[in-house]
Amino acid sequence: MLRRLTLTAVASFAALSAAAPAATAVTPLLPLPPLPVLQGDWTGGQDTRKTRLTVTVSESGNRTADGTFELECDPAGGTHPTAQRACDLLAAAAESGANPFVPTDRNAMCTQQAGGPAAARVQGTWQGQNVDARFSRANGCEISRWNNLVPVLPSAR
Repeated sequence: MLRRLTLTAVASFAALSAAAPAATAVTPLLPLPPLPVLQGDWTGGQDTRKTRLTVTVSESGNRTADGTFELECDPAGGTHPTAQRACDLLAAAAESGANPFVPTDRNAMCTQQAGGPAAARVQGTWQGQNVDARFSRANGCEISRWNNLVPVLPSAR
């Protein structure tokens, strides 16, 4: 039984191998039609430079600032409590060429001071770039990084 299956598989493979070159030799190659996905407005009408972020904050010391907020810019909106001010800060960072979401360099010399248990995560899109940044107040560098992003992040106590 196994011998018969093996012989059938080998014969089928040989027949297909011989038929494939003959089929391509007879059929001329035709150009493919353009793909509709690549024509026209492939962004779906959305501005790829628009800012849409989800900001999640915990243990900031300010109960009204803790939670998850949506931030949209151009125009400013969403559930973020200070959307216009936050968008203004992000626009100023973009104009200066600074990316406020870059993590602290691993080799940075940071003061060993505790800024509290506050933590935040920012996810979404800023200036057409994907963002997934985490913030804390674990040392001097992280405290400075957090403070530079206020009012996107709340002032922590």
